[in-house]
Amino acid sequence: MAKKLYVGNLSYNTTEDGLRNLFSGFGSVSSAKIIFDRETGNSKGFGFIEMSTEEEANAAIAGTNGRELDGRQLRVNEAMDKPRRDRGMGGYNSNW
Repeated sequence: MAKKLYVGNLSYNTTEDGLRNLFSGFGSVSSAKIIFDRETGNSKGFGFIEMSTEEEANAAIAGTNGRELDGRQLRVNEAMDKPRRDRGMGGYNSNW
């Protein structure tokens, strides 16, 4: 089963291909995604890697957390599920 990892403290110069190359040394990378700001188009300094198995993900965490990439020390751990946002009525006074 695939395992998603959070990769933080990325350099603004880091590319998705660069991330994929780094993590491929620990197993099969299903996906590599850097998160960009919608308005500016600049990297937000973090991204996600999806490894094919939990064993590969654990090896990737152990091998990359604290490692330097593009001049920045990476923070790598298991990604948490995104919290659900209440899609109520919206607006400023949505406490109906």
